[in-house]
Amino acid sequence: MTMARTPEETRPGRMPALARLPVFFALTGKRVVLAGGSNAAAWKAELMLAAGARLEVYAEEFSDEMQAVAADTRDAAITLINRAWMPDDLDGAALAIGAFEDEQGAAAFAKAAHDTGVPVNVIDKPAFCDFSFGAIVNRSPLVIGISTDGAAPVFAQAIRAKLEALLPTGFTAWAGAASRWRDKVKASGLSFAGRRKFWQVFTAHAMTNAEHAPSDADFERFVAEVKGLGAAVESGTVTLVGAGPGDPELLTLRAVRALQSADVILFDDLVSRGVLDFARREARKLLVGKTGFGPSCKQEDINVLMVSLAKQGKRVVRLKGGDPLIFGRAGEELDACEANGIKAEIVPGISAAQGAAASLGLSLTDRKHSRRLQYITGHAQNGQLPSDIDWRALADPVTTTAIYMPVRTLASLVAHAQANGLDPRTPAVAIARATRPDQQVVRSAIADLPARLAEAQLPGPVLVMLGATVGDLAARANGPAQRAAV
Repeated sequence: MTMARTPEETRPGRMPALARLPVFFALTGKRVVLAGGSNAAAWKAELMLAAGARLEVYAEEFSDEMQAVAADTRDAAITLINRAWMPDDLDGAALAIGAFEDEQGAAAFAKAAHDTGVPVNVIDKPAFCDFSFGAIVNRSPLVIGISTDGAAPVFAQAIRAKLEALLPTGFTAWAGAASRWRDKVKASGLSFAGRRKFWQVFTAHAMTNAEHAPSDADFERFVAEVKGLGAAVESGTVTLVGAGPGDPELLTLRAVRALQSADVILFDDLVSRGVLDFARREARKLLVGKTGFGPSCKQEDINVLMVSLAKQGKRVVRLKGGDPLIFGRAGEELDACEANGIKAEIVPGISAAQGAAASLGLSLTDRKHSRRLQYITGHAQNGQLPSDIDWRALADPVTTTAIYMPVRTLASLVAHAQANGLDPRTPAVAIARATRPDQQVVRSAIADLPARLAEAQLPGPVLVMLGATVGDLAARANGPAQRAAV
């Protein structure tokens, strides 16, 4: 007998400790004081000028690099003052930056800044810094800062290089267009929901057409597209998202985008909590899971909740383990949306069978052994072994079979399959919590697997795969893909 369960809200955990708080100073037209004329100080001068600051540089000598920075400046935003800095120079400054070789000079500069309430950075001397400069990815007005709290600057630079390669340079133009169009969107006559939809259309286009320079024609087209939706724009949406087999890194980019734009996320027990870390932090997260022969939310209640939230104008993500179209009751939820006029989309995920096979280094098909792959469930709607399994297909020696939800009914399934021609020596494997750090594996001939599983008491979810290709696992039992074998 299955106990009833009500949706249960999951609060996000408190944010882990931050070594540094990432903040972005608005410096356009503001006065910044830089003490020192070295090459290191010159780089900070260039950075301040790029941010629009009015820079005063105090030093008794200026390096060639500093003089070149001053000479290259197209306006009077930088002033070189040929003397040592004095405490009064810091009055009214937005930031104070110092380049000192000795600790005594650094300490005096930091104290003067603190006395006047000016945030201070002393280059390469973190003990005297209120803030630090990280590695920067510049797609201004899109700017990304990277900090390792000074522990590994080379690592931060490597991450910056990686992000530079990932982010098209065209994002600069799209971010600039967003800044220019913000007031125009507000004045467009679109409702709040319409304006939100505009930025969704804008973002989708920018992501897929990054190198296309945005124009006023694009703005008009996006507005027209949103207005063309009519009253539908005020309605919410439902997106069925595949969370993959467990490892959060196996999420698709489209799944991540859906999670980061969601207002409400309805998720199952099988969804790894690491997957939820990719979700928009402000989104409500409701556990509506089902557990085999344990507390479970009724599917009808899930459908009602999902539709009700969408009718409130919410962007609802229905997050399911693996792929939502494989034993995920997606059809029932899509029917509920259609019956209530709710727009529904599907974001496929890596299936549990694919994730398990990849984790084990197992090919699901093989020219020599397996020419067909089939997915079956060991769990019917009444909780018992399904009565309509194609036993001849299950016994086919050139087929790889993945059995979902197998634990309770596996002994009965194996007995029926053997009675219908399945070779009891057929290689089989059960994998629990596939792709996760605590993954566990049981390997044996299919005839022995029910007893082995009963003995192992593996944690869920569990998947069973059988077929000739599974026999190749024995040769790789101690390979790098194997995490834990029973």
